[in-house]
Amino acid sequence: MKKLTPNGAFRKLAAIYDAMVSRYVESAQVIGLTCDDCAENCCLTFFQHHTYVEWAYLWEGLAALPPERLEAVRQRAHEYVEQAREALSRGLRPRVMCPLNLDREQGLCGLYDHRLMICRMHGVPNELVRPDGRRVSFPGCQRCQGLTEGLRAGGHAVPVVDRTPLYKELAALEMRFVGANLRRLPKVDHTIAEMIVLGPPRLK
Repeated sequence: MKKLTPNGAFRKLAAIYDAMVSRYVESAQVIGLTCDDCAENCCLTFFQHHTYVEWAYLWEGLAALPPERLEAVRQRAHEYVEQAREALSRGLRPRVMCPLNLDREQGLCGLYDHRLMICRMHGVPNELVRPDGRRVSFPGCQRCQGLTEGLRAGGHAVPVVDRTPLYKELAALEMRFVGANLRRLPKVDHTIAEMIVLGPPRLK
């Protein structure tokens, strides 16, 4: 299998993201879900990401930031990592603002076009069938769950986005992006903050 260049991989990743957004929007419209004036900020949610191609894509966006903005993001990322480690050491799930968030009241992402898969899918009900056949379901964010309860009470079906085909595409893209070294490299299991602190991924 021919290894992809970064630009080629990023174009394919953007196409996968576009498909995700389309399915998200379709589901959100049926449910009536928007993020407007939401008291729960999903940028506080503890997300971990698992692919080198997304890590590299994130850094493509970071590299385009003005130097002073990038330095500010780096500083926030270091603070995030410290606070998250402290919470985890106490057996708590971290709830720390993402270092890319520009407005802590509105939850505005400073790299919106380069936000990662989980950031794009969080909100609506979705499910994933793992390679071992186990089905993993997410009921949606708190606001969404309130809306879906109303739909069910009214006898309406609740749309659920199947992430499985999209994840399969992402896994195939990861193999083509990283190449033969993928089996030898450490597994990715990082927050966005950790990806920023660690710098661009090393693929050799």
